[in-house]
Amino acid sequence: MRYNSPAVTDRDLITLAAFRFALRRFLRFSEEAAGSAGLLPQHYLALLAIRGAPVRGRVTLGVLADRLQVRPNSAVGLADRLARRGLVRRRASNGDGREVRLEVTARGDRMLRRVAGLNRGELVRLKTEIIRLLRRLGH
Repeated sequence: MRYNSPAVTDRDLITLAAFRFALRRFLRFSEEAAGSAGLLPQHYLALLAIRGAPVRGRVTLGVLADRLQVRPNSAVGLADRLARRGLVRRRASNGDGREVRLEVTARGDRMLRRVAGLNRGELVRLKTEIIRLLRRLGH
């Protein structure tokens, strides 16, 4: 990746490090919240990607792979594991029988909402700090 950007100052480095630390604290919180609900972190992320997609009911395995930034075969394995746990259901697309769409089940939705509620609360708690750091980067 190449970006044309102004020189990075010492202040920028300090701010970026603090921002990265805040993000990592949130991610760790989220991983622990997923575990408290009986989910692996990647299960929570997959459920969130499927249920939170801009167009509901349109999430294919390819879309899931893209949203999670994983290889398609990893998305297939993840969808298989979620389906075995009764958290997602696979549906053949109306137009193309080869295309599979993923839907979060009622059980998956309950677990997802539990973790999402905890994560939302943590983000609200971190909001001021994150906004302050982003503003410093925009100086």
